[in-house]
Amino acid sequence: MSKSLIIVIVIALILGMYGCSSYNGLVTSDTNVQEKWSQVQTQYQRRSDLIPNLVNTVKGAANFEKGTLVAVQEARSKATSINLTADQLTPENVQKFQAAQDQLSGSLSRLLAVAENYPNLKATQNFSELQAQLEGTENRIAVSRNDFNGAVRTYNQSVRSFPNNIFAGVFGFPVKGFFEASQAAQNAPSVQF
Repeated sequence: MSKSLIIVIVIALILGMYGCSSYNGLVTSDTNVQEKWSQVQTQYQRRSDLIPNLVNTVKGAANFEKGTLVAVQEARSKATSINLTADQLTPENVQKFQAAQDQLSGSLSRLLAVAENYPNLKATQNFSELQAQLEGTENRIAVSRNDFNGAVRTYNQSVRSFPNNIFAGVFGFPVKGFFEASQAAQNAPSVQF
């Protein structure tokens, strides 16, 4: 064999190994994004599961404006109706999902603020426990969203970096969307009694 043929074969083998390594790295990174997205959805589901208990506790202990309870129930229904798989994580879809979750967060804030006006409700152990659970869930959601954004950042860096961007384009690894705060989140919520 001639030296030039050996050099071409060696270069082809090196490129092939690098291509396999790049592909496997992209698959690993994409799988990590999917796992983190699943954790975000799990935390939102946990919150959604807690809401009926909170609403029923508030209903049982206080007789106040039905509009607040209806708003929470409608927001929960809307938030649970939007389901995204890891393959649908475009920036637009993530924004739609986040908008529905933001609406639910706002309704819950109003419910908790209205509940503050009812001392008997605040004193019940069930309400206090559910309120603590809801607060813990909101913290878990924040952690899950941060973890998800970290995984997306790593994935997007890998997909957009040269020469991985060539392999990403060939093998169909698109850029994923981040969770972003809504415009309403820029202002502190107002609690009025």
